[in-house]
Order: sequence, then C-alpha cells, then structure tokens
Amino acid sequence: MSKPTQAAAVKLIFSVFAPAGNLINDAIRRLSVRYGQPDYVSAQIPFDDTAYYAPEMGQTLVRRFLSMEGLIRPESLPDVKLAANEIENETLLGSRRQVNIDPGYLSQAHLILATGKGYTHRPYLRDGIYADLTLMYQAKKFCSLPWTYPDYANEKLWTMFGAIRSRYLLQLKMAGHTSQAVCLRKV
Repeated sequence: MSKPTQAAAVKLIFSVFAPAGNLINDAIRRLSVRYGQPDYVSAQIPFDDTAYYAPEMGQTLVRRFLSMEGLIRPESLPDVKLAANEIENETLLGSRRQVNIDPGYLSQAHLILATGKGYTHRPYLRDGIYADLTLMYQAKKFCSLPWTYPDYANEKLWTMFGAIRSRYLLQLKMAGHTSQAVCLRKV
C-alpha cells in the first residue's frame, strides 16, 4: 500500500502575450500584485507559431515568459488560472482580449499548464480547469510529448525552462526539502 505524502511546492510560471509590449508589462504588474515579484522575465519574443488568436487579438503578437519568486502548492493551479482569466477580462476591449495569460508550474519532473479546455490528455482539476502535461523532464532536459503545443516544442524554450528549473531546485534545497529529483528515463 502506498502512503500518501504532500507534493513539493512548485515554481509558478506564466506565458503572457499581447499585440503590444506595454500590455504585457501591465499584465506582469498585475500578476506581481497577486503573486509577488518575478525572479525571471524573458525578453520579448514574437508569438507566431499559430494564427489561432489572430481573429481576436490581431496578426502581430509578442510574448514574454516569467517565473515568480515564491513557490506555490500545485493544487492551487486552478485558482491561478481563474485569477489570470479575471485579469484578461479586466483588459477586454469590447469583447476582444488584449492580453492572454497562460499560467502553469514547473516541478522537478514536468511543466504543467492550466487550461479551460478539456481533452484526452488533460485531467480535470476543478472549477472548469484542466491540467495539461506540456513537457516532461528526462535525460537532463525538457522533452515534448505528442500533444505539446508547437511553441513549447522548442529547444530554446527548454533551455529557458531548464534554467528556471535549476533556480527552483535551489529554492527547494534552501527551504530544506530533501526530495530527490524525479526524472523519467526512456526505456
């Protein structure tokens, strides 16, 4: 029989994209009010791997990734997604979003994103929110899965997430967590 144990705290991350950098900066400020200061903010990069958001948000979108200094409980992810939705709604222009905020978390073993869209690989959490296993950590790097969004199946992003993961592991160590890293190996 297995003995249930509490999951380790996880590293809160966000992908924020919008038609203009000032909208992203405003979203980062709003997120900082709720979750504390970021300890990493990426450079602004084009968000051009999909045209899915173009009808609502326009053709030219830019994106930044950030991770927050404070760690969170993994079970709080639905609350974070609902709060991100509130911020998106506060910035609507008519019925059009001006900013898209996708929260998730990094753990030792994977990157999970929160979504309101269910699918076969997305287990339901609560309150209309699902977990999307987006990347796994194996063989000392992040790896994509068959359903990983094309923009997340990018080795440059894996390097960025690897650096964030290293900081997270240091935070766990500094907090006295002794759990070993969980890495899946190819068999």
